[in-house]
Amino acid sequence: MAGQFGNTFDKYDVTGNREDLSDMIFNVAPHETPVLSAMGKSKAKNTLHEWQTDTLAAAAMNHAIEGDDETAANALTATTRLNNITPILKKKMVVSGTQEDGMDHAGVSSEMSYQEAKKMKEIKLDLEYMIINGGETNGIGNVRVAGDATTAREMSSLQCYIATNASVGALGAASAGTGADAMTSGTDRALTEAFLTATLALCFTNGADPKMLVVDATNKGLVSGFNGGSTRYIDSHTKELVNSIDVYVGDFATLKVVPCRQMPGEIAYALDMQYLKLAELRSLQSYDLAKTGDNIKREMIWEATVEVCNEKAHGIIGDLGG
Repeated sequence: MAGQFGNTFDKYDVTGNREDLSDMIFNVAPHETPVLSAMGKSKAKNTLHEWQTDTLAAAAMNHAIEGDDETAANALTATTRLNNITPILKKKMVVSGTQEDGMDHAGVSSEMSYQEAKKMKEIKLDLEYMIINGGETNGIGNVRVAGDATTAREMSSLQCYIATNASVGALGAASAGTGADAMTSGTDRALTEAFLTATLALCFTNGADPKMLVVDATNKGLVSGFNGGSTRYIDSHTKELVNSIDVYVGDFATLKVVPCRQMPGEIAYALDMQYLKLAELRSLQSYDLAKTGDNIKREMIWEATVEVCNEKAHGIIGDLGG
């Protein structure tokens, strides 16, 4: 085997070669927020955000006598008043003066600007997680906390408001629908088309028309095996079977199937985004903090909560994962 010529001066002997560092920063961490991005907005004016819901009386036989003079009016019902708490989401960034102004950065022109852009994506992920997951185990949801001088405020997650159109496992129970309690965990079962159809039938009966089915990765795979998938076809160019369902067409609703990385695997949502809003007390913003040393400080805050305009507009399938 041939070797180097004697006394060849190669790269291993050199101390002056410059480093080769790509001027790109690669980040594949998920940052999509499909539910949050699809929600409308409303304005909160207090840390306790309130809204009203109403319903109609059930249909019944209605016969009146000609010329009748009523002696009493029909019974009238008041609206239902619901509420949620606005938590404060916060991210704080501190970068030394040397790193921001003295160093030759690779991939960024400003370390603070780069870190701030990252934190903006992270805080959106946090809010999506708090809305649809809540941080509790088994997908049962997080119940609001009013907070005080030593306790942070917390909001109730979506699970705590959906009561009417709910499918749960044995021994499980939906919340009362007011945001004051969480779901009760039941026996795990796998997501089936029968469970979805039954939930959508409840939605239809109670006046709902959900348009979005939100699931995690595992349940998205199960939905792709349902008969109601409308995008299972043979690609004419590649002759490959496309077996992913993007739209589910059932007896009672047509749903866009949306996989969400923040979804707990134990639940699936059927949502009508017209009746789900983000109520902001303070919109997402960042600002400089007082300079107290050789560094740059910025803080990002978002004070908002989820407003479930009418829980009957949505459906939930719980106790999944069996």
